[in-house]
Amino acid sequence: MSLHRLSSVVMGVPDPARTISYYTEFGLTPEDGGWLSTRDGGRQLHVVHAPTRRLVELSIGVDSPDDLERAAARLTRLGVHARRDGSTLTAIEKTTGLRAVLRVEPRVSQPETAATPYNGPGRTERVDVRAPGLLRDGRIRPRKLGHAVLGTTDFAATTGFFRDGLGLKVSDLMGDFGAFLRCSTDHHNVLVLSAPVAFLHHTSWQVDDVDDVGRGAMAMLEDHPERHVWGLGRHHAGSNFFWYLKDPAGNFSEYYSDMDCVVDDQLWKPEVFDGAKGLFSWGPPPPPSFIRPDDLAGLMTGSHSG
Repeated sequence: MSLHRLSSVVMGVPDPARTISYYTEFGLTPEDGGWLSTRDGGRQLHVVHAPTRRLVELSIGVDSPDDLERAAARLTRLGVHARRDGSTLTAIEKTTGLRAVLRVEPRVSQPETAATPYNGPGRTERVDVRAPGLLRDGRIRPRKLGHAVLGTTDFAATTGFFRDGLGLKVSDLMGDFGAFLRCSTDHHNVLVLSAPVAFLHHTSWQVDDVDDVGRGAMAMLEDHPERHVWGLGRHHAGSNFFWYLKDPAGNFSEYYSDMDCVVDDQLWKPEVFDGAKGLFSWGPPPPPSFIRPDDLAGLMTGSHSG
């Protein structure tokens, strides 16, 4: 597909300094001007001031200027104005106020990592040594930004903006209130959720394997048990292992590994999941605050000050 990566997100929060400190501890590398970077994806999170927490901007990589022209034509058919500026195309999603940017840029290159050896019935991949996950002692550094989840008061309009305007593909659906959309070979890069107010639900960050999901979360919780939200578990939609934490502004942050990969669109068949089936295959059930974050009422009235 001509769209090839979720390049970056801009997160608005009332206190950028506290939030940048959190994501630095989470494993991102601080850069100049409020940017934080991943190991493979470069600058992928920009933290700026906003009265309430929100997703300000989402940037997607495309291959060529022709891809920008095609996206502009699709957006025009939806009645959405798009502004072209050199190698970028910018459009505003009307319901949420999100600024979406398509940018001509190289595809992300991730060096292949050694497969984690697992022993099982009739299969011995690891002999005479302990599991590698037990021997790691370095801090977790996420490899790339995987996806962002956006709440919207007009599910159909926001989903249509991403799907019919920008050109993302549908991977799976949760009834008529959740759409897993991809702009790369990852199962999803954007999840649109029906909600009583527009807000950023969470960002998700790739690590090497399930051991690093656990190691990262446990390190974040060591002195801050209140950060725990949900995990460890494995999602059904996307199949990835997950653990969710909460940043100082109230946004959730997810460590994940082992995401489904869609290379041939003809071979992938989207499913429609009912209830919680799309959320998890195993693990503890999601707490009510995951489905409906505790500060939603404040966000609805504009009084949230996290």
